[in-house]
Amino acid sequence: MLRSLLFTPANHPRRVEEALTQGAADAAILDLEDAVPILEKVPTRAVVAEALRTPRRTRAYVRVNGVDTPWFFGDLDGVVGPGLDGIMLPKTGSAAMLYLADKYLSHLERERGLAPGSVELLPLIETGEGMANLREICGCRIARVRRVSFGAGDFTIDLGFTWTAAEQELLVMRTYLTVYSRTGGLEPPIDTVYGHIHDREGFEASCRRGRELGFQGRLCIHPDQVEPANRSYSPSPEEIAWAEDVVAAFTAAEAQGVASIQVRGQLIDYANAMQAQRLLQRVAATPTTTG
Repeated sequence: MLRSLLFTPANHPRRVEEALTQGAADAAILDLEDAVPILEKVPTRAVVAEALRTPRRTRAYVRVNGVDTPWFFGDLDGVVGPGLDGIMLPKTGSAAMLYLADKYLSHLERERGLAPGSVELLPLIETGEGMANLREICGCRIARVRRVSFGAGDFTIDLGFTWTAAEQELLVMRTYLTVYSRTGGLEPPIDTVYGHIHDREGFEASCRRGRELGFQGRLCIHPDQVEPANRSYSPSPEEIAWAEDVVAAFTAAEAQGVASIQVRGQLIDYANAMQAQRLLQRVAATPTTTG
């Protein structure tokens, strides 16, 4: 489970090194797309490849340029190798884009001696086309596609939405992301970046909304967003204690032929017991750091 994924411009070696070795994010995303000027895109690939070969404390993803750009295949050629955990595919608009990326990643894995399917493919849904085709994207059944992510910045621009502080305009899209992730057999999705870097209160409120809608983590654009993201998407001690009480009590009751009990004044049946079990599974899959 990934609670925080921190973007860093791939053409700044010092910032790349800090994101990989000093930061507390669950994953760093070395960005070859929006954060890198056109004239620097090709030479920056070597910077990324070198960084991926060095020791680090976090998972490493690379956001390449999109399938419909002249840099897509060159980006994959330049960065796929040992040390790469995943590729973020921006502006994913259809399952066909994922099939193309998957086939080329499989070719590079064979060519470079990597385990088949070892490089994750993380679609970024940030256009009206991608949202319209979300069901087929989430249901593509490509093994390396384990979850999807949401990019509300480009999405709201593409559709002419106004991105407000309350984010009511994002509610339906966020709901679709969790619903189709579930029906497609994927992990819970990763929520959007939050552009107001110094608005900690607004960021935390947005994280709460995402967590309540079933998202597993957050895209971050500044190191100061990592700690609140990690905290927001980690089950609280109170939630863990409730889940442990429910699982223990329901297991004991079920062994005696009872499937409806009360725990802490709450009616518990199979649905609630499953909810508690899933929360404990999430705990087991969540990194322990909150920094």
